[in-house]
Amino acid sequence: MNNRKKIVEKCKRAVIKIGSRILTTGESSLDTDRIQGLADDMVSVMKNGIEIVVVSSGAISAGMGRLGLKKRPVDIPVKQAAAAVGQGRLIWSYEEAFGRNKKKVAQILLTADDLKNRQRFLNARNALEALLYYQVVPIINENDTVVVEEIKFGDNDHLSALVTNLVGADLLLILSDVDGLYSRDPNLHKDAHWIPVVEKVTDKVIAMTGDSTSGVGTGGMRSKVLTAKTAAAFGTPTLVINGHKKGAIQAAFRGEEIGTLFLAGKDRLSSRKHWIAYTLSTKGSLRLDTGAAEALLKKGRSLLPSGIKAVSGRFEIGDPVSCLGPQGEEIARGLVNYHSHEIEKIMGKKTKEIEKILGYKYYDEVIHRDNLVILE
Repeated sequence: MNNRKKIVEKCKRAVIKIGSRILTTGESSLDTDRIQGLADDMVSVMKNGIEIVVVSSGAISAGMGRLGLKKRPVDIPVKQAAAAVGQGRLIWSYEEAFGRNKKKVAQILLTADDLKNRQRFLNARNALEALLYYQVVPIINENDTVVVEEIKFGDNDHLSALVTNLVGADLLLILSDVDGLYSRDPNLHKDAHWIPVVEKVTDKVIAMTGDSTSGVGTGGMRSKVLTAKTAAAFGTPTLVINGHKKGAIQAAFRGEEIGTLFLAGKDRLSSRKHWIAYTLSTKGSLRLDTGAAEALLKKGRSLLPSGIKAVSGRFEIGDPVSCLGPQGEEIARGLVNYHSHEIEKIMGKKTKEIEKILGYKYYDEVIHRDNLVILE
């Protein structure tokens, strides 16, 4: 049995990400016939006992058509206005499409800050679990009406990877406008060949993608490959397929050889550690000596003050920071037990000296191994 059929047979919950290019016509208005076809496919899959969470782009694109915009806006206020106009049309299109199959949908709008805050992350998870219990299909989108550049996920590809962790999905299915990953851009190079399976996302794999985007969507193939890498760390495989092809979703869940399958990582991070590594934005960094770096990488140890050589940035207790190796490469991320100014005073010192230097001691460790994630 091939990898695809094994993955599909084990799948009980899937996240399906649908991009703007799949949902819109050339005039930047929603293609309601295609949305109906996608909904029909998803309902067919759900009849096999698979729960589905949809991450959908399209609000800004739908709003562009209604506002008479020919190109995707660059200014944040115009993006917000387009999203405000288009979001209602988008969710109503899903409401109609799933309603014809006697299925209910729910609109969930998120920002990066919603998932960076652990309590709000858990609140969102609980709400989604309740919706799935009542057999409602969640339609998740970034809350483009209120975001500014600093809190954007970047694109809904990345959001879909975070949602796989949020809901504990067994598969991430990304609907793109191409047949999967190619060795080179097939539009420019006739010798480009399709890659059916990627065992691990390496720098070589990322280099194949170029850096293309369109005037409608914000994510190209590079974004999808990086998304697959993020999902793999949580133990979730990703399948990128051509969403323009009729019946592609059903074909994917039959295990047919379509698109590109990105296999999951062998060492699955816990949901909390995945949240630390991939959802939070680091507030600073700690430069480690060789001994401390080896203790983290090879021995699974906590980070002690004695192994820290330098502190960069200003951060507080509980903030996420990067741990840098002797050459400046990022080797880990974690939540610190001390303020940056406190670490500057105790770095290079033994644990037993902390109380003497600061006048108090919170913990022996600057970062406990339970709050530390090693990066590849």
